[in-house]
Parts: sequence; structure tokens; C-alpha cells
Amino acid sequence: MKKTFLILTALGLFATSCSDDKSDEIANTDTQNKVDMSDFYLYTDADIDEQNRMANGKSSCYSMVNLNRLLNENKGLNKKMYDIEYNSRVFAANMKPGNGNGNGNNGGGGSDGGTGGGDTSDNLGVINIPVYVHVIYSNSNENISSSQINSQINVLNQDFRKTNSDANSIPSEFSGLAADSEINFTLANTFRYSNSRTSWGTNDAMKIAYPPVSPNTHLNIWVCNIGGGILGYAQFPGGPASTDGVVVSPQYFGTTGYVAAPFDGGRTLTHEVGHYLNLRHIWGDGRCRQDDFVADTPSSDGPNYGCPSYPTVNCRSNDMTMNYMDYTNDACMSMFSSGQKVRMRSIFASGGPRAAMAN
Repeated sequence: MKKTFLILTALGLFATSCSDDKSDEIANTDTQNKVDMSDFYLYTDADIDEQNRMANGKSSCYSMVNLNRLLNENKGLNKKMYDIEYNSRVFAANMKPGNGNGNGNNGGGGSDGGTGGGDTSDNLGVINIPVYVHVIYSNSNENISSSQINSQINVLNQDFRKTNSDANSIPSEFSGLAADSEINFTLANTFRYSNSRTSWGTNDAMKIAYPPVSPNTHLNIWVCNIGGGILGYAQFPGGPASTDGVVVSPQYFGTTGYVAAPFDGGRTLTHEVGHYLNLRHIWGDGRCRQDDFVADTPSSDGPNYGCPSYPTVNCRSNDMTMNYMDYTNDACMSMFSSGQKVRMRSIFASGGPRAAMAN
């Protein structure tokens, strides 16, 4: 018994030593890169929040509900997303000095865990993402035209490159933060599938029926009727390749043809592609106590709807209601912030979850 105890004690000391060494290694890296992960979270109250919004007749995005589901279904996804977040913060912390990038409340080298603002100098250049569009239709309206698809690609390019005409309407408080993400989108092909199913839901049934094509190098978009007043949903970086991409209902896709106001400006896909590129909702899906991990987007206690007047005050600051990652009408969205730009571009860096798209 004594011999067994000594063996167990030795093993315990060895394990503790290994654990301490690993902790020291992480701590040293964190100190060097000024990375603080203490605010990181994955699960949110989105399941209840989105159900309440639908019950109140409000349209919604189901990306965070989808994330909760995938975390439950895929062992190890939480660790994978933690690593993606860690590397994203290292990327931001290592931006060249003087550019206003990094972790800090005003985008300049603090340690609050958020990515800051400023012009990037990440040596990635302008990134072009080829796009596959899968149109799944049960009637002629849902079989959207090529013109409608092209109008949506045009909106993506305008919004992500800050060439959208409504960028001029951003209040002066935030106009200096509005960023050209230096990300382009090119339509590579359109696939059309006739299917008698009239509503596809949010459990990736459309992706199982019509799998993504080359998801490591292409953005796959499924345009089909989701149902339930849901505009769209996306999969965050790190999720299964077999379901990677974005889903949008046809009436919220593009600016012409079968579209429905007030979400007829193509901004639903801009919002969902933001999630696909690792952006959270502007309010952090947790009221003032949680963050979107971007330092230059003010805290908020929930989504904004319609076309809010400026200023709209929450959490002792003015909401960035015109940000694409809020829930306002298409006509009232007009910007990504500089910190969001850094966060998006971090996933294309070497070793990042979407690095193959930058090569």
C-alpha cells in the first residue's frame, strides 16, 4: 500500500510539474503578446432571446443559436474556438506600432482583450473570397434570378470595402472608425436545386441535402426559405467543414427581384458573413456584462431595431446602431469598425481557420 501511495504521489508531482510548465508557457506568451482571455465566452442566452424576439414578431439572425447547438454536438469545438480567439488577439497585439491596432480601449495597445482600430499593416493584402451560391427553391419566387444574386455580391463588396453610398451618413462620433476591410467577394458559380420542401429550419438540413463545395477555399451560401421569421444564420470559423457557410432566406437576399422590405438592401448577408468571419453581435449577446471582443464598438444591452435616432444611449455610451452587426433595418446599417476589420482579417493569417482563402 505504501509503495502504491509513493507511485501515485510521484505521478501526481509529475502531472503537476507538466501542468505548471504549460501554465508558465501560456503565461509567458500572454505577457509577451499582451493577451487577456479572461473575458472570453462561447455559450450565450441566444436560444431564449431569439425565441422571445420571434414571439414578439421581430425578425432575427440565428447564428448564435446555431453556435450553441454546434458546441453541444461537436466535442472539442469549444477548445478550437478558444484557440482561434487567442490567435486573433495575438494577431491584433502584434500589429505594427503606430497604426492604432492591438488590444485596447481606443485601439492602441491596452489589455482589455478587444481588437482595436486603425489601418491594418498585416501583409495579407486585399483578400478575395470566391463564392458559391446554392439556390434551393420550391416555387418560382424562391428560384431567384441571376440579377438578384449579382446585386447581393455587389452589396457585399460595397459594404466590406466601404464604398457604400450611405457611409457618408455615419455620425462624426463613429465616422473615423468606419473601415475598409480590404475583403472582396467574387461569384464563382451558382447551383440550383428544385425541392418540394417549403421550409428548411436552422439545423443545417439544406447543407446535408446539398453539401458545401470546397469550403476551405470558398464561401458557400445557401439561399432557401428558412421559415419562422429568421433572416439568416452563419457558421463561425472552427465549425465542421461539412456545414461551413451561410444560409439566407431568398426574400432577404440582394436588392432586386424577390425581396421584402425593410430587409431588401442586401445587409442580411453582410451581417451573416460578418459572423462567418468571426464577428459577434454588437451587443455581445449578453447585455452590458458581455462584449463582442472589439474595443472600438461601444457596449450595449441588446439589439436595436428599425432606424434608431442618434444618439441611442445604452451602458453609459452611445450605441453604434449603424454597425452591420446590429439588428437595425438594412437602410440604417452602414459600417464595420476598424477593430472589426482587424478581427476579421486575423482569421486569414497563417495558421488561421480561413487562411486558405488568402492564398
